[in-house]
Amino acid sequence: MTDATSSDAPQALSLDRVLDLLAHGEVEAQELLPWGSNYTFLISVTHGDLQTAAIYKPREGERPLWDFPEGTLCQREVAAFVVSQALDWFIVPPTVLRDGPHGLGMVQYYIDCDPNEHFFTLRDNDHLTDQFKQIALFDLLINNADRKSGHCLRADDDHIWAIDHGVCFSVEPKLRTVIWDYAGQPVPDRLIENLKAFRGRFDQPDDTALKTLARLLNKRELTALKRRADQLIAAGCFPRPLPGYRQIPWPPV
Repeated sequence: MTDATSSDAPQALSLDRVLDLLAHGEVEAQELLPWGSNYTFLISVTHGDLQTAAIYKPREGERPLWDFPEGTLCQREVAAFVVSQALDWFIVPPTVLRDGPHGLGMVQYYIDCDPNEHFFTLRDNDHLTDQFKQIALFDLLINNADRKSGHCLRADDDHIWAIDHGVCFSVEPKLRTVIWDYAGQPVPDRLIENLKAFRGRFDQPDDTALKTLARLLNKRELTALKRRADQLIAAGCFPRPLPGYRQIPWPPV
């Protein structure tokens, strides 16, 4: 049996194989993780000759929030992956929506990493700056209400993955992030071009990514996503925190 749990496996295996494994594999073990406000399980998924560890967050384990529609956090996790892939940024680990031991939920490829490393410990590594700028822009686009330092994971190949996107895509401005290091700086041209290509998908009614997002988000949320893309392209720079508005999550790690 092939163990697909190495940190570079999402790149070493084809994305289709990883997604097929997550979507159709048999869940063989589960362990409730002790942190987080919503139920989160570490599971083992086996399909054919492949096996991997994964994170499973069932809809039934979501704590209701006053500012997000009930039972939608797992869908938002998947929507973040879809946007990440549509941008060709590979920020979010492969993620699917499927039935599991506790019902419908999101299943995400597990990233093996050093838990003592996170944004605050890695921010001064110059060779990681481009990746963190990409994550900062991604959070602006998806309106991430909870980007903690510990949500940035460094794999063995120095790729930075970002996790925990259940409170994203709100219609109302809700950005809360610890990544303000680039405030006022111009967005790199490459990332602007990626944003423009993503924005162009909204003008293609048969675009696969947009069809998938339409099943995960409501129409107002999709319209807001398009509007944020337009605003970021027009601004061309990373915004500064708004005065009088708490834009750093707590706890920050």
